[in-house]
Amino acid sequence: MKIFSADQMRKADEVTIQSQKITSLELMERAATQIFNVLHQRLQGAPIPIHVFCGIGNNGGDGLVISRLLVEHGYHVKTYIVNFSDNRSEDFLANYDRLKSLGAEWPIQLKSEEDLPDIQQQDMAIDAIFGIGLNRPLLPWIINLIKHINASRCFTLSIDVPSGLYADKAPDDPEGVIYASTTVTFQLPKLIFFLPETGQYSQDLEVIDIGLNRDFIAQTPGQAELIGKNEVLSLYKPRYKYAHKGDYGHCLLIGGSYGKIGSVVLATKSALRIGAGLATAYIPECGYEILQTSVPEAMVVTDEEDDYISNVVIDFDPSVIGIGIGLGTHEKTVDAFGKFLKQNKSKLVIDADGINILAKESRFLEYLPERAVLTPHPGELKRLIGDWKDDFDKINKTKEFSKKYDCVVVIKGANTLIIYDDNIYVNTTGNPGMATAGSGDVLTGIITGLISQGYDPLHASIFGVYLHGSSGDLAIQETGYQGLLAGDIVSYIGKSYIELFKKPEQMNPQA
Repeated sequence: MKIFSADQMRKADEVTIQSQKITSLELMERAATQIFNVLHQRLQGAPIPIHVFCGIGNNGGDGLVISRLLVEHGYHVKTYIVNFSDNRSEDFLANYDRLKSLGAEWPIQLKSEEDLPDIQQQDMAIDAIFGIGLNRPLLPWIINLIKHINASRCFTLSIDVPSGLYADKAPDDPEGVIYASTTVTFQLPKLIFFLPETGQYSQDLEVIDIGLNRDFIAQTPGQAELIGKNEVLSLYKPRYKYAHKGDYGHCLLIGGSYGKIGSVVLATKSALRIGAGLATAYIPECGYEILQTSVPEAMVVTDEEDDYISNVVIDFDPSVIGIGIGLGTHEKTVDAFGKFLKQNKSKLVIDADGINILAKESRFLEYLPERAVLTPHPGELKRLIGDWKDDFDKINKTKEFSKKYDCVVVIKGANTLIIYDDNIYVNTTGNPGMATAGSGDVLTGIITGLISQGYDPLHASIFGVYLHGSSGDLAIQETGYQGLLAGDIVSYIGKSYIELFKKPEQMNPQA
C-alpha cells in the first residue's frame, strides 16, 4: 500500500473532484460520513457525552459533518469551534450553517484557556482541530486545550491525523499533540503513523476508503510503501520438485568473539531456517564446539585466533556473506575486516560491529559491493551517518548515505524502515516483545539466507524484515511479549511462510 505525502493527498482530492464532477463539499460529506459510520457501528447509540472539537479549516469541516450526523442519530453531542484565526474555509462555513440549521445546541466558541470545557474520563472526544496541512506552531492556549483533552484520559478519536502533528517534521512541543485512542485516516496511511517520534500519538489506526481517484493513486509514486502480506507475496520464490540444496546457495556467516558466539548461532540457524541450501560459520576457535553442537546442519571454519577474528581466509565462493554479528572491535579484527572488504567479491549483509567498524573507519565504505545490505539499530545508524534533528531528517540523511554508497539500509525498530536510494519501505509486522537480545542477529541471518536463495538484496531485505516480524508475532501467542527470546523467533520462521498463504478465515485472529 502506498503512503502519500500531504501534497499528494491534496492533489488526489483535486483530481477526484474534477474526474467525478463533484464539489469539495460533497467530498467532505462523503469522507466524514464514512467516519460517522465507523463511530455509529461501534457506539450503537450509547448515551455517552461526545465532545467534538473543530478547527476552522477543512479538518474542522469534517468534524462539523460528524457532529451533525451524530445529532441526527440522537447522540448527546457538544460541538466546540477552536478559534485560532479569523479565516475560515468555505466548506467549514457551509457545514457550520448546516449544523446550526438542525436547531441543536449551538457550537460553543473557544477563544482562550478560560473556555476549556469539562471532559470526564467516561466521555468521548473527537479531534477535528488540525489536519495534515498544519504548517505553523500552535498558539499557547491551543496547546493547553490539547493538554486538557489528553489529561481527561477519555477515548479520543482523531480525524485524519492527531492534531498538533506536522506531515513532514516532528512536533514543536511533544506535549502539544493529541494522544489519539484511534486515528481514522482517509484513503491512504501517512508516514507520521510509522515513525517513533510521531507514531506514538496514535494508539490504533484505521484507514477508510473515501473513493479517491484510483487511477491517480495507481499512477503516482508514493512517498513510501507500506509492506504487508500482499506486497511480499509477489516477492516469494516457490521451490520446485527436483530442487537440491545447491539451488539455494551457500551462505557464509562471519562473526563472533569470546562471549558472543551465540549471535553467530542465531544468525546461522536463521539463514538455514529461512531456506539457504548450505551455511558455513566463520568464527574464532573458542566457538567451534558451540556452533557444531548448536547448529549441526551448518559447517564451521575457525580463525587462527581463539577469542576473536584476526584474518578472514575463505576457500570457496559464497553466494552471500553476512558479517558483523558478535564480531567485536579488537584492533586485529578491525584490520581483518578492512582487508576482507577490499578483496570481497560476494554479496554482503553487514550488522552490529561490522557497522560500528565502518562508522569508525569510514575509508572502508568505499569497498562496499553494490547493493550491500546494512542493518543498523538507531544507535549504530547514528554512529554511521551522524546525528539528526528528527525522524524525517534521519530518513533524508539515510537516503543520502544509501545513494552515495549504493547500499540498502535497514533501520531496525518498530515499523522497521528499508531505505534504498530515494525509496522508503515501511514494515507492518513485529511487536514489542522483539526488543530482546539477539533479535537483530536473527534478522541478519534471515536476509543473508534469502539472498543466498537468489533474492535481490532489496527484495531480500523487504521480505526478510516482514518474515522476521511475522515470526515474532506468531511466537508471542505462546510466549507473550516479556517471554519472547530471539531463539523463539527462529523457531517460528517456517510458520511465517505458512501464514503467507493462509486465507483470512484460516488465520488466527490474534496474529
